[in-house]
This record gives sequence, structure tokens and C-alpha cells, in this order.
Amino acid sequence: MTQESATSTLRELFGRRIQVLRKSRGLTQEALAEQVGISVDFLSLIERGRNSPSFENLELFGRALKLPLSQLFTFPGGSDEGE
Repeated sequence: MTQESATSTLRELFGRRIQVLRKSRGLTQEALAEQVGISVDFLSLIERGRNSPSFENLELFGRALKLPLSQLFTFPGGSDEGE
């Protein structure tokens, strides 16, 4: 696996994880984007694995979702199933 495809895979896994966590908390993209201080368009790109957040925004995602940062990178079974 090339480094580029590994990065892409991590982005996709992370994006799906954020989406699963957001939905499990009953948050809309608008609500989460507002809490993190990013646009809905940028959050949509993150959830689709097309973009990635800054380190500062990772901290804000953790706070908004009430999780330690490590839990943002916990990919159950390597998929987007469950929390």
C-alpha cells in the first residue's frame, strides 16, 4: 500500500467515524460544524474522506462529541459500524 493510499484510507475511516459519532448523538452537520467552528461544507468533505481537520479542530471535535481524542480514531472492526 502506498503512503498516499494509506492516508486516503485513514481520511475515509476518520470521516465515517465522525459521521457515525455525530449521528449517534443526534447532531446534524450544521450543529456539529457550528460547535467545531467550521463550515458545513468542510464538515461534509471531512465525512466523505475528501479533507481532514487541523489539530486544533480535532480537539474541538473531541469536545463537541464529548470524547477523548483517541476515541475519534477508534475504528471498530475497521469499519464505520457502531460506536
